[in-house]
Amino acid sequence: MAFEAPQRLVRALGETLHNGDDGARAWLEKLPELAEAAVARRELTVERVLVPGGRSSLVVLVRLPDGRPAVLKLAPRRARPGSERAALARWGGRGAVQLLDVPGEGEWPGSEDVGGDGALLLERLHPDVSLRSLPEAKSLLEAAGTLRRLWVEPPAGHRFETVAERTGRQAVAMRAGADADADVAPLVDAALAARDELLATAPEHKLLHGTFRQSKVLAGDRMPWLAVGPDPVVGECAFDLARLVRDRVEDLIASPSGAATTRRRVKRLADSLDVDLERLRGWTLFRAVESGVRARRVGRVQDSELLLEFAGWL
Repeated sequence: MAFEAPQRLVRALGETLHNGDDGARAWLEKLPELAEAAVARRELTVERVLVPGGRSSLVVLVRLPDGRPAVLKLAPRRARPGSERAALARWGGRGAVQLLDVPGEGEWPGSEDVGGDGALLLERLHPDVSLRSLPEAKSLLEAAGTLRRLWVEPPAGHRFETVAERTGRQAVAMRAGADADADVAPLVDAALAARDELLATAPEHKLLHGTFRQSKVLAGDRMPWLAVGPDPVVGECAFDLARLVRDRVEDLIASPSGAATTRRRVKRLADSLDVDLERLRGWTLFRAVESGVRARRVGRVQDSELLLEFAGWL
């Protein structure tokens, strides 16, 4: 079959060209060939490409040689598929989707050479049923339970990026955005100050999902809810939880009590997962401002305005 990248993926990778990432274009051009080779190597039967799919990968619904349903996921190197593989191998299906092509003995599971192509073969979940389908209170409760299972010790000698490293890269881009747009400078200053203070005393170093939110938790058969699509990082739990705080941000902004609801949500999530309230507030501020500045840089003005208004409430 023809493996055509969904438009959502094409648009998202197009944003990386604003950062001078020509690799995204090259990967898209080679994607049909890469997908055909990955399918053939594993002797898979293709059902269909998942549409609209994700913003960072091609997701193909397939059948294994024995007929069992599975998912083949292909992502460009910038999406760090090797790091995702390593995290899924570490979790071993506990709280997250199961990795089916588990690395062999002696192989570091983050290697892009595992499997020969960096593609991931995963258990099939229910892609159309995420936690966003539940009422908000129930979805946050289930999300917190899932996230707690993912916070484990990283393996010895791991090569995962740390929170300090990732946010350091982001801080450079944020400062450049503030220099180019004085309107965002006060929020950027506050976010960077919060980062400096938080990194001065990190309470723990756990393996984190990295991009955890309600849409990243899908219904499964093996367990009711399982996380997918990590961009793993090692650091404190409050950093991971911070992205969940702003879920359904468009609803929060539209509500007259959005600011108060946000503050209650921060407290509720901090209490439910034994995370320090002020550390969660600080990382929520940093991550919202970082996302808002990045959205503005690539022309997603409405998204930027929502995120920066949300950050102003913190």
